Amino acid sequence: MRFFKRILSIAAVVSVAVAGAAAAETIKIGLITSTSGQGTFLGEQMIQAAQLYMDQNKGRLPSGTDVKLIVRDDGGPNPDKARQLAQELIVREKVEFLTGFIWSPNAAAVAPLSTEAKVPTLLMNAGASVNITLSPYFVRFSMGTSTAPYYLGKWAGARYKTSYIAVTDYGPGFDSEKYFELGFRENTGAEVVGRVRMPINTADFVPYLQKVKELNPDVLFVFVPTGRIGVNFVKAFNDLGLAKQGIKLVGTGDITADEELPSLGDAALGLLTVHHYSGAADRQATKDFNAAWAAAYGKDSIPSFAAPQAWDTMDAIYEAIIAQEGKVESDKSMEILRHYKSDESPRGTISIDPRTRDIRQNEYLREVRKVDGRLANVEIEVVGQQVLDPWVEQNSK
Repeated sequence: MRFFKRILSIAAVVSVAVAGAAAAETIKIGLITSTSGQGTFLGEQMIQAAQLYMDQNKGRLPSGTDVKLIVRDDGGPNPDKARQLAQELIVREKVEFLTGFIWSPNAAAVAPLSTEAKVPTLLMNAGASVNITLSPYFVRFSMGTSTAPYYLGKWAGARYKTSYIAVTDYGPGFDSEKYFELGFRENTGAEVVGRVRMPINTADFVPYLQKVKELNPDVLFVFVPTGRIGVNFVKAFNDLGLAKQGIKLVGTGDITADEELPSLGDAALGLLTVHHYSGAADRQATKDFNAAWAAAYGKDSIPSFAAPQAWDTMDAIYEAIIAQEGKVESDKSMEILRHYKSDESPRGTISIDPRTRDIRQNEYLREVRKVDGRLANVEIEVVGQQVLDPWVEQNSK
């Protein structure tokens, strides 16, 4: 990962030539992500996955076509900076595609520019459900934050009668709260007995869990941003003895992120989450992706969910380039992207819904188990089969 920081500090541009012709048609892809500030880990993994895809697919492009990846650092959640970078990439670099975007507010800030310049903009993350509606030139390859909570709620409501909801106090948390409850209450007799919204910078969750201990619900649903914050929440849950009290902890995949499982240790065993990806999946495409990643970045490097999202995004861009024989036009690219489908994603089958430009994919119920002596999110059931974000489905008719 330090390798990428050195590249960015020297040139702020990562360029990978995938064909050697002197008079090549050069397709420019602008990637806006976080290589400093909040989100650095996910940002670096986006870059790594994009470069890995390009290295693995050098021979697929039309003869005489080059691809140049231009990386810009937004420094974390900073809409003004993201807008400035997008403007530079569109006007000065004349990119044919924009991509990246960890942060939903950053993507939202870029939407008017994508629309005005007619630049296809592929979201590698930026999961706030509303984002996909902000520009007709947006296509999302990650997930909507309403999806996993809704299908987890449906599953939990069929098995538990009472629930408590704890979410981080910002947009994706609000989506998660609303749609878990919606799914949970679809089951007769299922009741939400309480809820709490926690500041995004919370380090100590014990005060927020005291009420859970008192109310003693059957199940506690949690959404927090991926990373160390999930580790801290799970530890607080166990320190308060809520698991021993018989309360079942469930959440989105953020609380048991693959790369954080070693930090959680055995406290994570048995945790149930719903997510669209697990690195422990038994799919051949997942195994092939993991093998390529380990060969490129070392066996101790664990790809997060951001890596397959970036991989799939690059695959879609390449499909658009190949279909146009290297002579890309924005509206033609958008038409191709709107009908993108892959059965070879590390996540399983994915497709873009032509009407909404949002992703359809499976949502997997996962349980943390030990596999070959290592903690893993084992997919045990598909709880949503090729589903679209429910907020998007409801609000785009």
